Amino acid sequence: MRKKRKARTDIYVAEQPHTTLTKSQKFTTTLTSKKKNPDYLYTFNYDYHHSDLCKLESRQVFGEEEMNKLLFSNLEIDPSISPFIKNRLELISSSADYSEFLQNIEDKNIHIEGFKIEYLIWENDVTDFAERREKMKDIGYRIEGNPNFDTPSITYAVCKIENIWYFGVLAKQDVGWYHHKQKPCSFSNSIGMTIGKSLVGIASKGDKSNRLLDACCGVGTILLEACFAGFSIEGCDINPNACKHTEANLAYYSYSANVYCSDIKELGKSLDKQYDAVIIDLPYNLYSYSNDEIVLNIIESTAKLAPRIVIVSISDIENLIKKAGLEISDFGTVEKRGKSKFTRKIWVCEVDNN
Repeated sequence: MRKKRKARTDIYVAEQPHTTLTKSQKFTTTLTSKKKNPDYLYTFNYDYHHSDLCKLESRQVFGEEEMNKLLFSNLEIDPSISPFIKNRLELISSSADYSEFLQNIEDKNIHIEGFKIEYLIWENDVTDFAERREKMKDIGYRIEGNPNFDTPSITYAVCKIENIWYFGVLAKQDVGWYHHKQKPCSFSNSIGMTIGKSLVGIASKGDKSNRLLDACCGVGTILLEACFAGFSIEGCDINPNACKHTEANLAYYSYSANVYCSDIKELGKSLDKQYDAVIIDLPYNLYSYSNDEIVLNIIESTAKLAPRIVIVSISDIENLIKKAGLEISDFGTVEKRGKSKFTRKIWVCEVDNN
């Protein structure tokens, strides 16, 4: 008989909103939660003005939208490629019956030293603090090995969603990218870190083997987020000062990425380069002059470098995108908060080679 031991446990409270769901939302969540044999459970967090951006990213990375900041999937995605994915739970056991749930865990015969157990709180979970601790102890008793709460070799988590208990291996987003707020060089109109990070996920579809280009890199916000998450990316800008600022920001964080001070059209001519995806955050007349002719030139030139292009603009340029021969496969928006309010439009485009 397995010896029961007292185990110290920690509680992790996931940042989930406590909102009242509509009937349609509850129905959708139920359908999502009962997806057959999912390998992973992902939890998300975002402010209301990033809702559309998160759903766009989710569609591009997972092929489906997160619902109520929750998604079950069979895809293994690194949470750190996204500003919105907070946790990934690799599922080991699940059951609506708690006794059966514990027995399933015990039947796995988990033997490991230095483990840790956390409790993820979902919005409709009414389990109180004391009971959450007891649940973690219940699981801790069914794992052979000594726990380590400071430097765990592995972190497990338990949560309750729609009256179903889930247990698995927990992977959290690496929040080290927040340090990019202290980058030495910035423009007042620079794209925000959250948007930049999400654009990397959208362009790459979460695949770190994809080669990326930031075609109008500015001060390098997108490059910083891509480098932090482990993507291969290069930058290009026609403005020499922008290139210097990008290089200074990259050096400040000891990141390595090529930055080309060149018109995107000339870049395609001078370098035998091909990328899997290109991100274009189009200039909008504050520090860089732009008109329809310039925008069309940028889009057409970029279309020769990659089969997939993500375009960001504060203007509606759908007609220019189509004129350049691109097919729009997805679209989203994101609002800028603060004194200056405007909406960025994001088009996910594919090059039509026919």
